[in-house]
Amino acid sequence: MAKLTVKDVELKGKKVLVRVDFNVPLKDGVITNDNRITAALPTIKYILEQGGRAILFSHLGRVKEEADKEGKSLAPVAKALGEKLGQEVIFPGATRGEALEAAINALEDGQVLLVENTRFEDVDGKKESKNDPELGQYWASLGDGIFVNDAFGTAHRAHASNVGISANVEKAVAGFLLENEIAYIQEAVESPVRPFVAILGGSKVSDKIGVIENLLEKADKVLIGGGMTYTFYKAQGIEIGNSLVEEDKLEVAKSLLEKANGKLILPVDSKEANAFAGYDTVRDTEGEAVSEGFLGLDIGPKSIAKFEAELEGAKTVVWNGPMGVFENPDFQAGTIGVMDAIVKQPEVKSIIGGGDSAAAAINLGRADKFSWISTGGGASMELLEGKVLPGLSALTEK
Repeated sequence: MAKLTVKDVELKGKKVLVRVDFNVPLKDGVITNDNRITAALPTIKYILEQGGRAILFSHLGRVKEEADKEGKSLAPVAKALGEKLGQEVIFPGATRGEALEAAINALEDGQVLLVENTRFEDVDGKKESKNDPELGQYWASLGDGIFVNDAFGTAHRAHASNVGISANVEKAVAGFLLENEIAYIQEAVESPVRPFVAILGGSKVSDKIGVIENLLEKADKVLIGGGMTYTFYKAQGIEIGNSLVEEDKLEVAKSLLEKANGKLILPVDSKEANAFAGYDTVRDTEGEAVSEGFLGLDIGPKSIAKFEAELEGAKTVVWNGPMGVFENPDFQAGTIGVMDAIVKQPEVKSIIGGGDSAAAAINLGRADKFSWISTGGGASMELLEGKVLPGLSALTEK
């Protein structure tokens, strides 16, 4: 990566501004999954070990009006982070103002402070989300000219807390997490060890058009699963019963199949049910066609076997999107089968592109078997699509 990283700057005695992604799930004020906090620890610890004074910024959820602030404070995150670091995380509970500034100016080397939810600045004119110039300048003024972006999950958005700060500091550099995300995902797509197989699931073709087009150029094969299968089926005149379909994307699906020259590989059967919820019949289809009155909710056993054969010998695999409604045990087999087929390939570089795929790997106990699991669903999707991420392009060139 041709951008400066946190190892390229002198940190001792400096007030170092750090964008992290602490957008963690909260229930009744309790964090239910702290993976994003854990993922940020290497960069935070490095800054503290080098004698820096870490000033952390993160959003939490969406905040459009004053009432949305309820339950969105980062106070529980400050507590959880402090427990993981084994030291106090100073939390003034503000995004600006005298109390915040005084707390920052009182920091000593090796101390860490967490600014309140950056999205609280969206209540009055979406200052954070619309990259308000004044807010970016203000936040930049709180540090000593060094900004570390370690929030890959928001790197596809130009916000005041990433692009805005970057524009107003001497050096904007990548943290370890951001550096790894780019190394794994971008390098896998741009310079893969071949054979390179991409696997795309999820419900909608519309969400993945650009990704499919880019990967058809880059990958040796693109395997398709999930709900979008049935839009491709219908585009070919295959009966889909009551399965999910995007009628306005049938021509797009036809065009992608024509462009693919055999690279785009669809399932050959489904696990169908007579309702999405409250069903009383679940069965495997004989072939591609879904029965009248039924809908496909997972790929079937023949498809699992086919995809396993297509993955044979793969050296680079990028996977984004589950093969079915994996949250329901009746429709997990496809996602589990594909995961197991990926990780058993010898010397494979296996990358999950965040979102539901990451959740599936974690929830189904396969997370530790992959080379890399991305922390950013939207950002990883845009990288797979070949887009330039604003948060990354704003960093200082080496």
